[in-house]
Amino acid sequence: MRRFLWALLLVLALALAQKSGGGVGGRPYSPSPPPMSPGPAPVFPTPAPSYPSYPGPVVVYPGGGGGSLGIVPVLVVLGLVLVTAYMVRGLRQAGEEPTASVARLRLALLARPQVQQALRQLAEEADTTSAKGLADLLDEAVLLLLREEPAWRFGDYQVAAGSEEEVLARFDAWMLEERSKYQETFRHFEGKKQALADYQAQVEPGGRYLVVSLLLADRRLLAPKLPLGRHGLREALLDLAGSSPYTLLAFYLSWTPEKEGEALTEEELVLLYPDLSKL
Repeated sequence: MRRFLWALLLVLALALAQKSGGGVGGRPYSPSPPPMSPGPAPVFPTPAPSYPSYPGPVVVYPGGGGGSLGIVPVLVVLGLVLVTAYMVRGLRQAGEEPTASVARLRLALLARPQVQQALRQLAEEADTTSAKGLADLLDEAVLLLLREEPAWRFGDYQVAAGSEEEVLARFDAWMLEERSKYQETFRHFEGKKQALADYQAQVEPGGRYLVVSLLLADRRLLAPKLPLGRHGLREALLDLAGSSPYTLLAFYLSWTPEKEGEALTEEELVLLYPDLSKL
């Protein structure tokens, strides 16, 4: 019980003394194709589809004579019904398969002012209103992190698949979770910039970590979660960079601390990001 109280007090203290953080990104498109609203059925200048009429193919039996056509037409009709049922079932199953995916990659690396400066410059100059601008931002962020690989210390990678609506909902939830980890001192989202001018940097002797998070919603099915390690995270970064303006649904880059001179302590890192694994 005493340990629990100490942990609770420490969490509250961290919440009151959050470090700075920044974010940049946006959603260039609405889900495609958009949900269809009920309405009158479209009229096409084509004749109505024709189906085999009863009694089916004409069967000539040896021996001639009138009377019933026998069981063959019934079998033909049953066959058509079964084929139609299988086709409908296949179409329903195809419609339930995932059509998009969302991924979150987090990296904790040794903090350097040059990296914080580079992230802020990317965020300032990014075009967050177009798919091409967001795809370029993603590529530059991945390039920056790959160049800093010797400084990687902890990491985490998560992937979820579903419809475009489900993927974007998960993207929004993850983005809010990332923003809750820090005091937002800079944000550039869908063309709108916000900056907190009166923030005072909290420099601590034990601070040494910078956490960078990449969130991507894409019309591709991204690679599933790979075994954690430098190689796995490198492959995940390259997979994220494979997004294009034609497949990208949303992208968000965030990092903390954002202010130069600040860095997270190991205690802050463990409490704020418990899912990180040591590399």
